[in-house]
Amino acid sequence: MNMLTPALLYFHAVAQEGTLTEAAVKLHVSASAISRQINKLESSLGTPLFNRHARGVELTEAGRLLLAYVRRAEAEGAAVREELLVSMQRKTRTLRVACAEGFARVWVPSAIANFSRQHDDVEFHLDVVSSSEGTRRVAEGEADIAAVFSLGPQSRVTVEHSMPTPVAFALVAPGHPLAGQPRATLQDLCRYKLAITAPGSSQRELLDLAMQIEGLTPSISLQSDHINPVIQFARAGVGVSLVSGLSLDRRDREDLVLVNLDHPVLRQRQGQIQTMTGRTQPAILTAFVDALIDALELFD
Repeated sequence: MNMLTPALLYFHAVAQEGTLTEAAVKLHVSASAISRQINKLESSLGTPLFNRHARGVELTEAGRLLLAYVRRAEAEGAAVREELLVSMQRKTRTLRVACAEGFARVWVPSAIANFSRQHDDVEFHLDVVSSSEGTRRVAEGEADIAAVFSLGPQSRVTVEHSMPTPVAFALVAPGHPLAGQPRATLQDLCRYKLAITAPGSSQRELLDLAMQIEGLTPSISLQSDHINPVIQFARAGVGVSLVSGLSLDRRDREDLVLVNLDHPVLRQRQGQIQTMTGRTQPAILTAFVDALIDALELFD
């Protein structure tokens, strides 16, 4: 069941598909019916919602504002439906979580596990995605919450909590030459084989920028979309892995040596908990935001 009016439902479909014809196919109605509803909507609002051209339509500024409202209304409608089902049938509630790789190994799963002990009626769907994709999913209503890295201010979502998450450590095996140093410079890193996340990650973006500023070329032996191979590289004693503290579990901290990295560019990153702007937040989502924040105490 969709709680949007027909006009808003048709508007949303056209905004998503880009043409009246494709929206009509998706909704199983005629293109003329959609056109009439869009025209009535524009007339009632007193402003065009689409710019028409030969290949389809594109949103005007007013259309973009209305689309943001529709997405919030859909998210709130879904939450209301779920709450009603829970109250009537004791139905399981679902929280959709988008999470950056660096947070998916320890922090977010720990928070989910602790939360699940106290809430038997909540089911989590956790997707590990890039930080930019996590933000997009929350902004467009495809995820309820995101735990991601950010290199700057966010305008598309509400930041519920923000904390510094620098590329803080060179991770090495106990016998590595860097293990006896309190901190390491970029010049130090360039003397050894490195393991780091792949291009496109915030960690890689900051390292590349810092190396470019210093005129250095690191010897990158392993780059990966996943953090586990990067940590295993250090564990095997092959070289140096670059990590954030929130990516490490207790065994990592006990078995390996964390050497502080010293460069201002590597500190220009925040970890953020993000939710949809303007949405009336379900109580269960607010509780999980608090659980994520509480779980940060594991890393103090």
